[in-house]
Amino acid sequence: MMGFQNNNQHKIFISGFNLEKRVRENHILRKVSQKIDFDFIYDEVKETYGTKGNVSVPPPVILKLMLLLVLYNVRSERELMSTLP
Repeated sequence: MMGFQNNNQHKIFISGFNLEKRVRENHILRKVSQKIDFDFIYDEVKETYGTKGNVSVPPPVILKLMLLLVLYNVRSERELMSTLP
């Protein structure tokens, strides 16, 4: 089953941390986020997901992780996952 990304973070994750202040305004990921709506991927991959079973990681999340691999020249998916908070 295809998972869907919820853009609302729970209050437990927002304890005094302001992402807008931590990431500079001209950062490449801000530009990508403004230019690309990653929700298009749901329509592209919907035929490949079943209707039964465990819920998957949302496809836009997987696409964004692959983009991070390229932009930050990370050698492997395992290394990427170990560096993410």
